[in-house]
Amino acid sequence: MRHFARYCIGTRAVGAIGASLALMTVGPLLALAQVSAPVQRPQLHKLEPSVRTVVVGAYDPAVTPALRVRSGDMVEIRTLGVGTAESLEAAGVAPGDIEPELREIVKSTKDRGHFLTGPVYIEEAEPGDVLEIDIGEIRLVRPYATNGMGANGVLAGDFDIGTRKLIPLDKARMVGLWGPGVEVPLKPFFGSMGVAPPEKISSTPPGKHAGNLDNRELVAGTKLFIPIHVKGALFQVGDGHAAQADGEVDQTGLETSLTGIFRFTVRKDMKLKWPRAETPTHYIAMGLDPDVNEAIRLAVSEAVDFLAKEKGMRRGDAYMLASVAVDLHITQLVDKTKGVHAMIPKSIFVGKPTK
Repeated sequence: MRHFARYCIGTRAVGAIGASLALMTVGPLLALAQVSAPVQRPQLHKLEPSVRTVVVGAYDPAVTPALRVRSGDMVEIRTLGVGTAESLEAAGVAPGDIEPELREIVKSTKDRGHFLTGPVYIEEAEPGDVLEIDIGEIRLVRPYATNGMGANGVLAGDFDIGTRKLIPLDKARMVGLWGPGVEVPLKPFFGSMGVAPPEKISSTPPGKHAGNLDNRELVAGTKLFIPIHVKGALFQVGDGHAAQADGEVDQTGLETSLTGIFRFTVRKDMKLKWPRAETPTHYIAMGLDPDVNEAIRLAVSEAVDFLAKEKGMRRGDAYMLASVAVDLHITQLVDKTKGVHAMIPKSIFVGKPTK
């Protein structure tokens, strides 16, 4: 929880401070009792996956919240990886290494797809606001990950769809043991983080609600900003990846279970059409569309908007700067809606631009 140390006062805050009573003497014959207003300090909540707290395969505004918090609160959330217990065992996972909650959830529903822990209802959130999510510590839960070839993969017609590979994870060295002579550095992140859209949708395609972004830049110590569409925002998270490359070309990364700590802040001073993000070194603008060329156009347009509104640039200068200093990355190509993100380096801003 090192990334959130600055938000905590003493040990974990578990409630508001009670009202304190102070006596104030006003002249020799009058004593007044003044009760100070309660001070609401951020709380740290915990949310575990269960039949009651996991939504399978959807972002849905009608789902009952699993937890209610206030703006500024933090939540430690554990998520489940992909696949059923049977598919994991077929890939070589020992039965004892599979979370019992996964077995219970799969038995409880016919729905299939991402296992999304939540939703978290943020009391102050209203449509039109922006939810700022500070992503704190991310921890590996399982000693393994899997990678599977999906039907949406870039070369799906050339390989056996459904093939799943088991990759042991060395937590001490933070590498995935891919095979003889090959180790994959682990940089865990949540592939799916989002809020409820106006109507229920599949968890597969990302969109203005964020959701299945599969953006490998969103590791511990970064921020995600999402436009809010329904009261309470209704945040869900899942699709843990121990690692992933830009593109995610076979449809999956190193899929695994993760625990993360998130700080939620309702931003009434921001207005966004599309999700944005921030790392210690970059601002990230995002483009999402079924047509990758349109996703590219949207990413560039969002980058220009950011430079114009947040850095005070003329739009023409912002567009030219994007051509010489902003890198475009293919986020993913396999979630029906393609993703492209523009990486705007903070290091280029050495002074205050003028309009």
